[in-house]
Amino acid sequence: MIFYFSGTGNSKFLAEKTAEIQKQTLFSIPELLKEKRYQFDLAQDEIIGFVFPVHSWGVPPLVLDFISKLTLRQYNNHYLFFICSVGDDCALTENYFKKAIRKKNWTCHSGFSVIMPNNYIMMNIKLFDVEKSDVQKLKIDNAIERIISVNQTVTERKSNCFDCVKTGYARLKSYIIYPLFKLGLNYVTKDFHATDSCNGCGLCEKLCPISTIRVEGKPIWSKKCTQCLACIHYCPQKAIQYKNFTDKKGRYYFPTN
Repeated sequence: MIFYFSGTGNSKFLAEKTAEIQKQTLFSIPELLKEKRYQFDLAQDEIIGFVFPVHSWGVPPLVLDFISKLTLRQYNNHYLFFICSVGDDCALTENYFKKAIRKKNWTCHSGFSVIMPNNYIMMNIKLFDVEKSDVQKLKIDNAIERIISVNQTVTERKSNCFDCVKTGYARLKSYIIYPLFKLGLNYVTKDFHATDSCNGCGLCEKLCPISTIRVEGKPIWSKKCTQCLACIHYCPQKAIQYKNFTDKKGRYYFPTN
C-alpha cells in the first residue's frame, strides 16, 4: 500500500507511478484523515510506502499526524520506505520521518528524494518563485527516470538505502527553520486573501486537503493550514494571494497531459 499527500501534484505523480510499478493500492492521506480511517491489514508480502513533499526542510505535519494514528495489523517487519518530492534540498527530513516510524515500533528500510518543480512562493524574496517552463520540464523528465530507478531499489527490497539530496546548513534548516515553520501554521491563514478577480468558483474549497477553506462569494480561511499552496496555484483567476508576496509571482501545478 502507498500512502501519499500532495498539494500541487508533484507527490501525487510520484505516488501514482510507484503504485503502478509496485502493483500496490494508493491511498490519499488527507482523505483517510477526513474519514478517520487509520487501520489497515497487511498481506504477507505487502510493502508500505509514504510519498510526500518536503515542507520547509521537514515532513509535513499532516503526514506525521497520520502516521501517529496509523495501525498496520499483521505487521511483521514489512518493507517500508518513503519518497519525498523536493525543489532542491531535503536537509534532514529523513530524520523526522525515521523518528515517526520508530515511535510505531516499525522499521524504515529505505528512503529517497526526487527533485521536482518548485512551488513555494510565500516569501517576499525573488528566489522563492516558480521556475521557468523549460526548467520545470527538465526537472519532470529527470524525475521520471529517477522514480523508475527508485522503484528498482524498492522492487529489490534493499534495506538501509537512503538517498536524499542534502546541501549546506542542514541542521539549521531542519532543526531551527522547520520547527518555526510548524509554529507558523497556526496563524498563517490570516494573510491569505482573494482579489476582486475571484469569481467564487469554489475550486480552492474543493482542493483544500484539510477543509480549511469555505467559499461564501469569496474564499474564507479558518486557522488550520498545511501550506500545500493548492489554493494559490490552482486558482484559475490567479485571485488568491498571500500578503503582497505572491501577486507578481508565477503559478505551478503538475501538468496532467
